[in-house]
Amino acid sequence: MSIADSPTEPKSRPSTPPRSRTPSCRADGGSLRSIPRRRFRLETGTERSGSRRLSVSGSQEQQVNPSARRLGLFVVAATLLGGTFVAARAGLPYFPPLLYVALRFDLAAVVLLSYVALTREDWRPRTRRDVAGVLVTGIPALGLSNALLFTGQQFTTSAIASVIFSLAPVLTPVFAFFVLADERISTRGALGLLLGLCGVVIVIDVDPGTLFTGDPTGQLILLCGAASAALGSVLIQRVDASLSSTVETAWGLPFGAATLHVASVAFGESFAAVEWTGTAIVSLVYVAVFSGALAYTAYFALLAETGPIQANLINYAIPIVATLAGWVLLGEGISTTTVLGFLVIFAGFVLLKYRVLRERFGLPAEGG
Repeated sequence: MSIADSPTEPKSRPSTPPRSRTPSCRADGGSLRSIPRRRFRLETGTERSGSRRLSVSGSQEQQVNPSARRLGLFVVAATLLGGTFVAARAGLPYFPPLLYVALRFDLAAVVLLSYVALTREDWRPRTRRDVAGVLVTGIPALGLSNALLFTGQQFTTSAIASVIFSLAPVLTPVFAFFVLADERISTRGALGLLLGLCGVVIVIDVDPGTLFTGDPTGQLILLCGAASAALGSVLIQRVDASLSSTVETAWGLPFGAATLHVASVAFGESFAAVEWTGTAIVSLVYVAVFSGALAYTAYFALLAETGPIQANLINYAIPIVATLAGWVLLGEGISTTTVLGFLVIFAGFVLLKYRVLRERFGLPAEGG
């Protein structure tokens, strides 16, 4: 099924008017431009603009504000992933840690694969690029990064683990420089990344002197996990599969689950250690469905539209959401230091998005 081109004019007309042109959004977030109307496949079809995917669903073309859509995806992904920490704190006492995440991905894969199988026509990988995109999504971006995160946490504190894993947005431009020709970051953007990382350190309230003291095993494992997440997001853009981001995520989740099950067995974890209480089940369902299937769908859609550097800024927003969720749901306090950290993270975002903010709100130009 496709959206047909404009009907031809009667033969009595001396000439056929030029084909109408519809506005389309540049996938890099720039201004609107016009492109000739083309046939779009419904639901699962995509059109290319550079290395980005523009998808159209429904019975007719829809004009969506790209900035609002990207903001919505960012907020949804950050909110749901930030809630993971509260849910995991309730569920982890009943599960071995790696097995908990593996089961999370198992259930998320069942939910999301069922959804795409029922709602999409082209929901199977068909080309080598599709298969490569699925493997990159499932193994380095999801499975390996989470396996290294939860493994590294066993050798250090959660605060230190959070700070080191927040290096992913800083590492992403490094990988993008070598792998992607169109992903570069300005000096101001680099300062914004570093400022955001400083804000995360302030929010978590960790002593910088303890980051690299003692046994470095945990820190090295966590650094490898952050690198895996960053490299995975860059490789997804490099592969540029024809699958929609939702379908690619659905097929990637089983490979992520398999990676985590291997790590769980390697560390001697067992199903016998699981306590199937009501709290355990509710926690697992939340991290699988909401902060799993839904959150990763939003994140990888954001990645497809904005690129890895912008999408991985979500790692700076997640600690804010986790802190606020802990305050609302668990009664945890928010100190003045935490608020200061929020403001520093916000300042980092302003530096990174200064060009967009200047165009929208009339801020001063770079020189003054």
